[in-house]
Amino acid sequence: MLRFALTRIVMAVPTLLIVAVSVFVLIRLIPGDPASLMLGDLATPASLADLRTRLGLDQSLPVQFAIWFGNLLRGDFGVSINSQEPILPLIVSRFWISAQIVLVAVLLASLAAVPAGVVAAWKQDASLDIGLVALATLLLSIPTFWLGLLLLLFFGLKLGWLPVVGYVSIGDDPWRGVLYLVMPVTTLFLHEIGVLLRMARASTLEVLRLDYITHARAKGLSETAVLWRHAFRNAFGPTWTLIGLVLGNLLGGIAVVETVFTIPGLGRLLVDSIFARDYPVIQGCLLFVALTYVLVNLVIDLCYPIFDPRVTAQ
Repeated sequence: MLRFALTRIVMAVPTLLIVAVSVFVLIRLIPGDPASLMLGDLATPASLADLRTRLGLDQSLPVQFAIWFGNLLRGDFGVSINSQEPILPLIVSRFWISAQIVLVAVLLASLAAVPAGVVAAWKQDASLDIGLVALATLLLSIPTFWLGLLLLLFFGLKLGWLPVVGYVSIGDDPWRGVLYLVMPVTTLFLHEIGVLLRMARASTLEVLRLDYITHARAKGLSETAVLWRHAFRNAFGPTWTLIGLVLGNLLGGIAVVETVFTIPGLGRLLVDSIFARDYPVIQGCLLFVALTYVLVNLVIDLCYPIFDPRVTAQ
């Protein structure tokens, strides 16, 4: 187990380095002079030169990367051009808001979709299986922004049960904070059910066709024991991997949902920074999102032996 964990951690290091280089290069590939774009038409030669010096744009690309990466290792993501705030605390505060929505939505979706997928595989081609697959396909087909707008229209405007615009922190007012998060969480919850249910069903079907399942049934075990004691644990591995991918993807790609519900999370910060041409914040957000994705999947890999003991032999 220790060897497996150390191997995965070491393998993550070059991945993180590649992520840092990719983010740095992508920002530099944006057409135009960042300093001119940020200062606008009223920029003077003196202000342009000062901003280029502050951003390190007057140095060669290798020197710029070395300075930037050295600052990253010290936890310095730079300072926002527009608000003059340190970028890392700003990103962390916004990330916590996004994480509340994503973690709750993925947890609820997993608790609902995984057992449903297992039961659908058990009842393959029966009415229950067809109904669950149809529901999963329908939920997958609905874009999250459209589903969010439907929830806003029905529960916010028509019924008036939930707030439509704004955000209140759970720390400031727990009850109102929960009310503001209900619709964003529900939107992601409904969408991700379809993804996880289909994966759980497919992996369970594959396991149910294996010889050891036939042997367990031949020993006289009940279908419930065969399904949950023997099939579920081996079938859950691929679904667990998908949960990690979904979690990492949502933590970085929640911008649409946050924009629909005016939630000031990490995705909304990235969108606002793009419109404001705040390149240091854009670069910091992209790097943070990529690092989060890599680290989430590293944790998923480290937890994999819990569900599949054969992994420890690798």
